[in-house]
Amino acid sequence: PNLSINEVGVPIEVARELTVPVRVTPYNIDWLREMIRRGPNPKPPEGVKYVPGVNYVIRDPKTLRQRRIKITEKNANDVAERLEMGMIVERQLMDGDIVLFNRQPSLHRMSMMAHKVRVLPYKTFRLNLSVCPPYNADFDGDEMNLHVVQSEEARAEAEILMKVQEHILSPRFGGPIIGGIHDHISGCFLLTYKDKKFPIQEATHILSSINYRGKLPRIIEEDGKRYILGKDIFSVLLPKDLSIEYKAKSCFNCEVCTAPNCPHDAYVIIENGVLKKGVIDEKGIGAFKGLILDRIIREHGVEYGREFIDRVTRLGIAAINLCGFTVGIDDEDIPSEARRQIEEGLEKAKKKINSLIEAYNKGELEAMPGRSLEETLEMEIMRVTGRARDMAGEIASRYLGLDNSAVIMAKSGARGSMLNLSQMSGCVGQQAVRGERINRGYRGRTLPHFKKGDLGAEAKGFVSSSYKKGLTPTEYFFHSMGGREGLVDTAVRTSRSGYMQRRLINALEDIKAEEDGTVRDPEGNVIQFVYGEDGVDPAKSIAGKPIDLDKIIEEVESS
Repeated sequence: PNLSINEVGVPIEVARELTVPVRVTPYNIDWLREMIRRGPNPKPPEGVKYVPGVNYVIRDPKTLRQRRIKITEKNANDVAERLEMGMIVERQLMDGDIVLFNRQPSLHRMSMMAHKVRVLPYKTFRLNLSVCPPYNADFDGDEMNLHVVQSEEARAEAEILMKVQEHILSPRFGGPIIGGIHDHISGCFLLTYKDKKFPIQEATHILSSINYRGKLPRIIEEDGKRYILGKDIFSVLLPKDLSIEYKAKSCFNCEVCTAPNCPHDAYVIIENGVLKKGVIDEKGIGAFKGLILDRIIREHGVEYGREFIDRVTRLGIAAINLCGFTVGIDDEDIPSEARRQIEEGLEKAKKKINSLIEAYNKGELEAMPGRSLEETLEMEIMRVTGRARDMAGEIASRYLGLDNSAVIMAKSGARGSMLNLSQMSGCVGQQAVRGERINRGYRGRTLPHFKKGDLGAEAKGFVSSSYKKGLTPTEYFFHSMGGREGLVDTAVRTSRSGYMQRRLINALEDIKAEEDGTVRDPEGNVIQFVYGEDGVDPAKSIAGKPIDLDKIIEEVESS
């Protein structure tokens, strides 16, 4: 977590194998001689983990037969003495080198970005967590490719065009694709929720995690002890001219909204770089949705944006380490009263389904417009089972408060949703295959455990148990049918979309934007008069519009 988003951690063994060619000039000859004398496996001095050496020296690069001299312990001094201008020295990787990092499948341009090397011990590539979304990477065995750029021009191009900070805003929708995820969001939520305050020692510990050098935030005294508010700690990261208001992700969508005095602290007000009200969650600093992050990058540039991401993620991790954050199986426990209410609700739903089936059998059910009686019955039953699951989830979430770590994760947008939690503690709900209740199996019934012609909830895949309680054998069987559809769907969709992308690439590869701004094919036929019909780059637009009129009006009024 302490790497910058622009950096990549490279193992020492890899850094010793990969080389960067350096041309010998009067300015660097002494440095290169010193490096050659070290040999290919230099011993680092005390307290230093890694010192780069040299693998090869190329005598005369212009000749077709390049004379590569392999550096060994024996010939290192000799080659160093005979080093001349114009030779090429292939030195090992060192901190600050520009490399390209890529994870397959490369589906968009952010699947390959330029990073700066940080040589570290151990045997894996290291990556800042915030850079995982564009690569779609996680740490369960993913493999990535690292390419060392070989020429000066290529290094300059990679640094200017491909550096990670240049790709924080996605060209697809114009929002930040790199930002806080998981622990960063939970940590900032715990730090800034309501009037959370920290003793001055803890507050300075959190501030030291972001290397803060400056005046301490406002100190408040209570019972002779000195505290700093979490909101004020977060405010040190914000630029002084930032003012923004929005509803947080953790908004409860109350029937009567009392913003800006929200009882749940879900209305965020930042004035001149100070967080006055509200809690920081996914909608503030998260990848894809972070409004604060988005505003900072647009107003202060990508360099400031990169620094903000680096610091806010460290701040979130320091806060979550200090506050403690544990999720266990007992986080899904609900009181017996809630369990009783859920069981009553499910019983009512089953009775309602039975009455619908009875009406259908007696011919009293009225068909919906354009639907047969059977389709009408299925749709009505699906509606009832859907309502039953929502009811169970509602009751469960009523008893799971914000003192529960799992709820904090769902509400802040760090991971999961209230639906996941309600399935764990309340009721899993109706299992469906192709959008319908499960109806295939044996002749006239889904499983031999039911009577023929049974149209009831259980016989057609309704799971009334929760994951915490555990599923009955028949429920488990239906649940695996629903899950199997998801697996097959994923596999089929991947191959189809891959082939579709390939055909699109082949069809469009000759089309380019000409100097007059038009988009043409190789014969010069105009395909678009302006690229994209509107000439707007989503990464530079504000929610798809070329200019933000509201912001301009606000600035004019305030000046």
